[in-house]
Amino acid sequence: MARVDYLNDPQAPKANNLVPSVTAVARNGAGEVLLIHRTDNDLWALPGGGAGLGESAPDAAVRETREETGSDVEITGLVGPYPSSAHVMAYDDGEVRQQLSICFAARITDDELRTSSESEEVAFVAPDRLDELNIHPSMRMRIDHGLEDRAQPYIGWEITHDRSHHDP
Repeated sequence: MARVDYLNDPQAPKANNLVPSVTAVARNGAGEVLLIHRTDNDLWALPGGGAGLGESAPDAAVRETREETGSDVEITGLVGPYPSSAHVMAYDDGEVRQQLSICFAARITDDELRTSSESEEVAFVAPDRLDELNIHPSMRMRIDHGLEDRAQPYIGWEITHDRSHHDP
């Protein structure tokens, strides 16, 4: 199913669904970040997706990472919550989704990389190569926060706010 991502766009359709989701900033021993090239929007992203009923958010992040990349991870911390009404995703079936996404830090425990129906490419990417990839700004913020090894998690201010005043 195809999707179009909108960010700070007054012409974006209004959300008709709120979905709890997870992502994982998983790094290997060289400090590279595990990313997928998504099949639905042609962007590079952290592995992740919706959390199911009865499933904990950390368990969902481990499951989604395994499903989309083939790699097993261990959750090591919380990067932060990312609730943004400024970012919506319109799917070709009429769903317009706003996500409440929780991003976790993770350590790779098995790096057997493989693609899935959601990932046309899976790769470990060095932080200094991230600018070479087409990454949505909201996803890039999560990656950057995950690479900062913050003492405290990001607290989820809207990405439209001036982060220099609100982001500890």
